[in-house]
Amino acid sequence: MKLNTEFKNVTLLLPAMDETYSLTQTVDTIVETCDCEDIAEFILLLCERTTEESRKTAEELVRKYSDNYRIYIHDQTLPFVGGAMREGFILAKGSHVVLMSSDLETDPNVIQEFIRLAKEHPDHIITASRWRRGGGFAGYNKIKLVCNLIFERLIAMFYFVDLSDITYAFRIFPASLMKRIKWTELKHPLFLETALKPIRLGVKFIEIPAHWSARTEGQSQNTFFENFNYFKTAWHNRFLKREDILRKRKDG
Repeated sequence: MKLNTEFKNVTLLLPAMDETYSLTQTVDTIVETCDCEDIAEFILLLCERTTEESRKTAEELVRKYSDNYRIYIHDQTLPFVGGAMREGFILAKGSHVVLMSSDLETDPNVIQEFIRLAKEHPDHIITASRWRRGGGFAGYNKIKLVCNLIFERLIAMFYFVDLSDITYAFRIFPASLMKRIKWTELKHPLFLETALKPIRLGVKFIEIPAHWSARTEGQSQNTFFENFNYFKTAWHNRFLKREDILRKRKDG
C-alpha cells in the first residue's frame, strides 16, 4: 500500500488509568528532547476508571504546557485501552501518530528517533523492538519473556516478515493510514492488530532497538491469560481480504 504523505508533525496518544509521576515524566521528556514544531499535539486519553490522582496529573499537564503546545484531555467513549487508541487515531491532527504508554514501559527518549526516521521515511511505520541488538528488558517475568520470544517468532513466520517485536505497542505511523484501516479490537490485542493489518496491506516497517522497563506505579490491565487472545487476533487477520481491512470512504 503506497501512502502519499510527508512528515509535518506528530500526535502523541497517552492513555492514563492510574499513572501520575510516570505520565508527567513521559510528557516532560518528550518536550525536553523533541523540537516544539515537530509536535502537533498531546492527547491524554482518560476514562471513567481513571483514578482521581491520574486525572489531576493530566489536568496539571494541560495547565503546564497549553501555552506552547496543543495538549488536551479526551474522555473516551469506546471501552478499554484499544477503544481509547482507536478514538485517538480519528482525533489525531498530526501527519503522524505515536502509539505508546504513559507508564514508562515505552521509553519517551525514543520519540526523537521516531520523528527523525519518520521525516526520512514518512510512508513507513517506525516500530521499537526489545529484541534487536541495543534493546532489552528490565524487570520482565522470565516465563512471559520466553513465551513472548516464541510468539514473536511464530507470528513473523506466519506473516512472512522479518520483524522481531510485533506485539510491542510502541510505534509511529502515518496518521492517514490509521484513519483508513477498519480496527476491530478493543482490548490489548489492538496493539498487535496495529502491526498485522498494515503488514497485510504491504506497508513497510523499520525496527529500531528500545529498552523496556517494568512500570513502577499502577497496575497493568493486561493479565497473563488475556495474552492468549493474541493468537485469535493473529489468525483472524492473516486471512482478511483487503476490502475487509480498509474502511469504506463513506465511513470517514
